[in-house]
Amino acid sequence: MMKENCWEFKRCGRGIGGQKVKKLGVCPAASNKTSDGINGGTNAGRICWLIAGTFCKEKKKGTFAQDKRSCMTCDFFLKVKDEEGNSFKMAL
Repeated sequence: MMKENCWEFKRCGRGIGGQKVKKLGVCPAASNKTSDGINGGTNAGRICWLIAGTFCKEKKKGTFAQDKRSCMTCDFFLKVKDEEGNSFKMAL
């Protein structure tokens, strides 16, 4: 069973077919098929902290190394970490 993805949790409208896609584009986490299934998500939807170019509060983020502190305190990151427990994957 697939779990809630970042664009669903954050309600950013940038998932594939989302309401803000025309204005802001599809989020790289929503379109990154190489990460599909990690932490039970669709594409990179539950490992978004590793994907460059994702948005947080409508501000474009850089790489995980640059944004490590903001990602590790993000409510969605903490939710995934809690839900996955010992199976949590922080990196690929």
